Amino acid sequence: MSNLQDSWVKHLRKSEAAARRITCPECKAELDSNLEDFKAHVRDNVSEHGNLTGDAAIADAFKRINLRSTKSEQPSNKLSKKRPSGPAALESVDHRDTSMSNERGNKKVCSPTSSDHQHASPNSKHPVNRSRARPNDFDRYGSGARPAGRLFNPEQDSTGAGRQPKGIFHTSKASQQQREHQQKRQSETRGRQQPPPPLKAEAQDNGSTNLINSPHTSITPQPETKPISHEQLVAEVKGIYAGLVMIETKCIEVDNSQSTSPEQKLTKDQWQALIALHRTLLHEHHDFFLASQHPAANAALRRLASKYAMPARMWRHGIHSFLELLRRRLPDSYEYMLTFIYLAYAMMALLYETVPNFEDTWVECLGDLARYRMAIEDNDLKDRETWTGVARQWYSFASEKAPSTGRLYHHLAILARPNAIQQLYFYTKSLCVIIPFHSARESIMTLFDPVLTAGAAARLPAIDAAFVRVHGIFFSKKNKELLDSSIDEYCTLLDPYIGKVTKKFLEVGYYTGIPLCCSLLGYGAEDNFIMKVISPPSEEEDTPSSDGAGSSVSADEAVPDAMFPKARDFAMNVYKIVALRFGDPNTLPFLHTFLAFMWHMSKFPIAITHLEREFPWHLTATMLNHTFQSCGFEARMESEEFPGALKNDTPRPLPEDFAMRSLVYTEDYLPSQWFKDSKVEEDEKQFELASMVDQRKERLLWLGRRIASTGRWLTWNDTSRRFGVADEWADLEDAASTFSAFGERNEYS
Repeated sequence: MSNLQDSWVKHLRKSEAAARRITCPECKAELDSNLEDFKAHVRDNVSEHGNLTGDAAIADAFKRINLRSTKSEQPSNKLSKKRPSGPAALESVDHRDTSMSNERGNKKVCSPTSSDHQHASPNSKHPVNRSRARPNDFDRYGSGARPAGRLFNPEQDSTGAGRQPKGIFHTSKASQQQREHQQKRQSETRGRQQPPPPLKAEAQDNGSTNLINSPHTSITPQPETKPISHEQLVAEVKGIYAGLVMIETKCIEVDNSQSTSPEQKLTKDQWQALIALHRTLLHEHHDFFLASQHPAANAALRRLASKYAMPARMWRHGIHSFLELLRRRLPDSYEYMLTFIYLAYAMMALLYETVPNFEDTWVECLGDLARYRMAIEDNDLKDRETWTGVARQWYSFASEKAPSTGRLYHHLAILARPNAIQQLYFYTKSLCVIIPFHSARESIMTLFDPVLTAGAAARLPAIDAAFVRVHGIFFSKKNKELLDSSIDEYCTLLDPYIGKVTKKFLEVGYYTGIPLCCSLLGYGAEDNFIMKVISPPSEEEDTPSSDGAGSSVSADEAVPDAMFPKARDFAMNVYKIVALRFGDPNTLPFLHTFLAFMWHMSKFPIAITHLEREFPWHLTATMLNHTFQSCGFEARMESEEFPGALKNDTPRPLPEDFAMRSLVYTEDYLPSQWFKDSKVEEDEKQFELASMVDQRKERLLWLGRRIASTGRWLTWNDTSRRFGVADEWADLEDAASTFSAFGERNEYS
């Protein structure tokens, strides 16, 4: 509104300046409407103004000029064919209320009318005099009073009454003629106008005014549309599906024929025809989804997309098969592949917005397309990193909605390159979640093969290469001759490494602890004896297991393989090295993940039997006692309820909570509501807060208290408020001798 006022003020000033210009009747020169200026002009041009010899003659000539301009404003009997401008146009369109026109002042707030220009001097560029705005124009208040924030009219006094211009030779007769002329034009305008519709300002529920029925607005109601019937919708879906099947068959035929003859070179027109064919199939799928998911569709019609697996068919035949064809023809097909990726990405983004019933599928497809775009980018590293981040965000968002799906963690493992430790974590998690992705057993070898050969992992740090090599040998059972040396190398480098990287080990800690626990599960292998023990019984099993933990495997059937003792010893040695730094807060994420695994194993007597004799119980009790003394608060250890957020606090899961989510051994540890009520954004999951140190200490004490509640391994003394070791394990390990071996190095003890 302020811009409109500024523009209008500029227009008024320009119009007033033009209105003050007059044309000399003798020499046709343009002058300001001022008698003194006119006298000076006449005296300077005596030769051309010989008939004006005195001041009286000059004054009479000047008076005739003004009278002439007044007469030009007299109404004409001929109707002007020009379109009305300014307020006249608004009167003819808006049908503003004219009932208050007689009460409004004479405001000069409009531009000169077309009639003023028609009667101006033929040689002048401006009208002879200032144009008068008809009263009541733009006056929405009726009384003529100037409201706050409105344009200021210098011709109006404080009471709102219109003032007459104070021209020297502007006679009262001319003013009277002008006012009569304006009143006549207003009466004619009111006669031509239709009576305005009555104001129907009906109060709505919220007390607002119904603007649609107001005469002061141009808003019109939405036109009525005839709703589609169910029979029409069914016929529409059938027609779309028939065309879709025809195009889909053609796409399958073309893709198969091109795949069998990779040596055949395609021309530009052929590539464009293939892209157009697959684009048409995508559009047909989009039409099918919109029709079948229409608000008027019934439940049976809505189930058609799922019944016929339309999202999967769209991805397989409309996008994936053609992308693979393009990928095999690289680099000749690079530009065409870029074009199709962008086309398919836009379509998936549209479906994500318009068909929310299959949101999980669209999110994963968007991640796949971004990964294709990242994979073919070799020239611009910045673009490659950008698309890597886009794909990672889509996969992370999908894993947030389906955390138990291992396929998504497999995709994240591919995007984690060149971080070998993070890759190993995602690969192992994809195999050890509730819904494992078994194809990851083939993909994980792309990580293991380079490091299984001595000297082939020069691109990785020595400690990372040794850790990945050990897991590669456990997983593939190849190059066993490198196992002992790799274990010794990693255990030797680990303690100095933790002291060197300090806070970086917070993230590395759970990326290291989770693969160690997964190695004891045989990386999710179905024949692993611990996986058999901790897996729930099948639906056919009616009787509980002998160990009372819900497993159908007996102790005789739970036999570890030859690689299990090596994996167990390696995991326990790493735990000892990290636990000996029990005063270092950077080791808490690792200890948290490992104790959560041991607490779950303690519920299965058959499984814990193969772990309890090698686990350092004395060291764990000492670590927990030191943690209890240094926490500075009374931990929630006695309650069996998970130590989540305090009352009225928003849950804030730890970074390792997201990492352990949906693993087969954390189902009963981390409640699902712990993540659903959280407001943590995707890019903030790994963000470390200062308060997390105390939260991790509380978790460790809670886990230790749950293990001690059984009384089999750890004990808890309510009087001394200290952890201890059960009598069965008291002679197994001398804690003092253990600490003496590391006490001088451990600056945190």
